[in-house]
Amino acid sequence: MTTARQPRPVVLLRPVPGTSPIHELWAGTKLVVVLGFSALLAFYPDWVPIALVAILIGTAIRMARIPRGVLPSVPKWLWLLLLLGAVTAALGGGAPVLHLASHAFELGGLLKFVRITVVAIVLLALGMMVSWTTNVADIAPAVARLGRPLKFFRIPVDDWAVALALSLRAFPMLLDEFRLLYAARRLRPRPVLTSRRARRRRWAIEMVDLMSAGVTVALRRADEMGDAITARGGTGTISAAPSGPKRADWVVLAICGLVCVVSVGLQMTVLAGI
Repeated sequence: MTTARQPRPVVLLRPVPGTSPIHELWAGTKLVVVLGFSALLAFYPDWVPIALVAILIGTAIRMARIPRGVLPSVPKWLWLLLLLGAVTAALGGGAPVLHLASHAFELGGLLKFVRITVVAIVLLALGMMVSWTTNVADIAPAVARLGRPLKFFRIPVDDWAVALALSLRAFPMLLDEFRLLYAARRLRPRPVLTSRRARRRRWAIEMVDLMSAGVTVALRRADEMGDAITARGGTGTISAAPSGPKRADWVVLAICGLVCVVSVGLQMTVLAGI
């Protein structure tokens, strides 16, 4: 007798065990690359920039030796939403037009939907790759280092970096706690309710219970994290850790900058009239 295959959950903000050239890069370099590629695909969401960025991300994932087991399972409802979106976009029509016998099919809307979907997948893969190869403790010093010029305008960069680091550290723990609460709710025996009003009332009571339990768990985790940070020297040590780019980081930044320049150059010259 075979058991149903369990869906793989989303694992974020937890680096994959092991080491690689991508793991050893400075966290600030990865943040700059994410910002640069996001801006590139936001202003030039065409196939050439998408292909170049996708090739670079695929190479980085291969170098990071990220196993397939960390990829989350895609729920069926998401595939249905994508199919519904594709059908709806195809109804918009537009160039190019595909001629089959005596019929003409306008594929402009469908191609635009596919392009936007691919952009979202590429950016999602970039973010997940950074999440799987970066230690959360390295983000705060990197943000403080990158935002150092903003201190001239009296912007509390260090405080922002500490708040970001604490949020990123708390997110995986709270996610696990909410999964545990949801599993406990599913194991709770359900009473037999005959009226619609009773079912609505029961649903409201369960939602209040989940929200109350979630707030309690968040406060307890915050108290434990505060005690741990105080024992290690306070929040000042979070953003004060020494960090900075190395030779490999400059090489990566140069390659990513070259990809951005080539993409923009091709879009503004060779592919401008296409």
